[in-house]
Amino acid sequence: MSARKLTRLALLTAAALAVYVAEARIPPIVPIPGIKLGLANAVTLFAMYMYGLPGAALVAAGRILLGGFASGGFSMLLYSLAGGFLSFFAMAALIKPLGTRFSFVTGAVGGLAHNLAQLVAAVAVTKTPELFLYLPALLVSGAVTGAFTGLCAGIIAGRFEKYWL
Repeated sequence: MSARKLTRLALLTAAALAVYVAEARIPPIVPIPGIKLGLANAVTLFAMYMYGLPGAALVAAGRILLGGFASGGFSMLLYSLAGGFLSFFAMAALIKPLGTRFSFVTGAVGGLAHNLAQLVAAVAVTKTPELFLYLPALLVSGAVTGAFTGLCAGIIAGRFEKYWL
């Protein structure tokens, strides 16, 4: 890996972490736990478009680990790992066939996968299957916010493609 590519991936990781930390400071939009925009995922999706899956995996892993340590507790790290990695693999499955043209679809699928994985992790940790009652709200919010972050990533990738390769 070239120094230039490594530096850019490090910058994307720092940007994703900054967005994650800033977003954690925003009061909840709705009174349902676990619903947030997930804008840091737009940086991961941008990295997928610009640098492929290996580069994006480094960005996602760095953001998840550093964000988990920054936000405290082991359970937060566990939820972030579960959500982040299932989201990553779901988006990775769509990135090649859809490209940036349908980035909102890729983002929506990533948001759905993220919320589903976090809910399953929460039920496993707390041994509280009643948490699945949140599933409809989390699926709707995951699809909507994921579509928004995917759209943002697609727009940014389209504008920065000639500069970031």
